[in-house]
Amino acid sequence: MSLTIQKASHEHIHVLVDMQQRLASETEHIYLPTDTLTKGMSALFDDPHKGEYYVAMDGKEVVGCFLITYEWSDWRNGVVWWLQSVYVSETSRKSGVFREMFGYVMTAIEQDPGIIGLRLYVDKSNERAMKVYETMGMDGSHYTVYEKMKVV
Repeated sequence: MSLTIQKASHEHIHVLVDMQQRLASETEHIYLPTDTLTKGMSALFDDPHKGEYYVAMDGKEVVGCFLITYEWSDWRNGVVWWLQSVYVSETSRKSGVFREMFGYVMTAIEQDPGIIGLRLYVDKSNERAMKVYETMGMDGSHYTVYEKMKVV
């Protein structure tokens, strides 16, 4: 596998929508409406302050993706990156795709003194993902994330 990581663009929306629908189905057993997801991704590509999507490419095929969003930390006077919407296609799992994506993110963080760390959240039932994140040196014991979402 010859893997490259690159910023995603509008041309990747169709594959990103498919991957995010698969992710939601696999991890939370929910369906994300195509129209809503497409509009959300378009809004993100139109406003880079919302975040940046990246794709993992094996040649011309997208085999994985992730989203980086930003949190300002007044306590640490820097930006924390949030790793979100991580997906690796079923046929590419256990082949090092996530390790490459994670390495790409960590290298970017290490090279930018204004970025002070990485966080992510994971559904409590997604034990496979939690084991992978722990293998990568992440610690899930410090914070618990609570949410209150509007019903749409």
